[in-house]
Amino acid sequence: MQLTIEKLVYGGDGLARLPPDEHGRGKAVFIPFVLEGEQVEATLLEQRPGFARGRLEEVLQASPQRIEPGCPYFRRCGGCDYQHTNYEHQVEIKAAILKENVRRIAKLELTQNLQIHPSPPWNYRNRNRLKIQTSPELAIGYYRFNSHELLPVAECPISSPLINRAITSLWQLGHSGDVPSEFREIELFANADDTALLVEAHCDAKPESGTTERFAHELHQVVPETAGVAYFGSHKPDQVAKPVALAGAGELTYKTQTRPYRVSAGSFFQVNRHLTDELVNIVTAGRSGTLALDLYAGVGLFSSVLNREFKSVIAVESSPTSHADLLYNSPTNVKPVRATVEQYLSDVSDRVRPDLVVVDPPRSGLGDRVIVGLTKLHPLRITYVSCDPATLSRDLGRLLQFGYAIEQAHLVDLFPQSYHLESVFHLAG
Repeated sequence: MQLTIEKLVYGGDGLARLPPDEHGRGKAVFIPFVLEGEQVEATLLEQRPGFARGRLEEVLQASPQRIEPGCPYFRRCGGCDYQHTNYEHQVEIKAAILKENVRRIAKLELTQNLQIHPSPPWNYRNRNRLKIQTSPELAIGYYRFNSHELLPVAECPISSPLINRAITSLWQLGHSGDVPSEFREIELFANADDTALLVEAHCDAKPESGTTERFAHELHQVVPETAGVAYFGSHKPDQVAKPVALAGAGELTYKTQTRPYRVSAGSFFQVNRHLTDELVNIVTAGRSGTLALDLYAGVGLFSSVLNREFKSVIAVESSPTSHADLLYNSPTNVKPVRATVEQYLSDVSDRVRPDLVVVDPPRSGLGDRVIVGLTKLHPLRITYVSCDPATLSRDLGRLLQFGYAIEQAHLVDLFPQSYHLESVFHLAG
């Protein structure tokens, strides 16, 4: 059927509507790889009571913002969503989506300027996770769009040059029979200047003795920047992922403008190699006082800079791998705490009065219990770093009810070509 795209929504889809029926306004239809205002021909794939999903068949009237994608795998690969439009327009789309989510969910208009921080649109990722199979034939790549079928890829234009060279070398090793059959995923992590590579191999069984060292040696021969290979066995989601074997270094030193960080295999670190310093500056600049809390601290990206303007910093992280790096990276006036944020807040609610709290939660956001625990501390300021505008807006709505107001709002585009967006909101009580 022919449809008109009204707007783009979070998740990468365009929103159109079916013709009105006896119930009134037409049902919403979500279609990927379209742009606002386009006339398209689409096939309905799924109908539910409140919405439908469709597949783009043909663009009948294209947006003037539509361009040819820069990757041969676009629309087949599930990684990117916006390569069919220029980068400036991608950022406009994300800004509109962020503002709409805050308006619709938090009931708040972003009247102050939303500050935009763009990224170089290509070769920006310092981390890339690839699926791999060695039989019945070699395949290295990603899942196809909306499937669990492996799409082999020879390159990834959004990943760093070193990572792309490593992908080419993995294909070479695979064709030579030097990639162990136990491998199911390989994650490549490059340092800030793209001169060192840490590899994580995720296996469905522990490789045979000697296999780990042999693969690491062969990879180092073709990619001399390889610092080490960490091997992870299969594990359940509620189990801690620990390397079952290690060949070479188990960590990289990631240097930023402010300081270096140790980042071990299995630890979280921001993926955009161009905007790490800008993100840190947005979060920390102009903040000072006696005590700051860094919740969901990771390896200490923010706490190890906040310590310069605060007498002391408490950094809370639950992951044992990231917490070990946090301990290593923390200056003397930063106190690392291994706990969930909810546990920590319930333990210290009557003993800690921070001037600033920085929160950088996962996509699920803070949730009501964390917000209640956080507001019991009565922090003067809260800085919320978010990777999901819907959960951010939900949490902002609750924080506004507790008397906080937005001072600044930033969109930091850590994920060009995809629908994902990072934002930073500074709130004052």
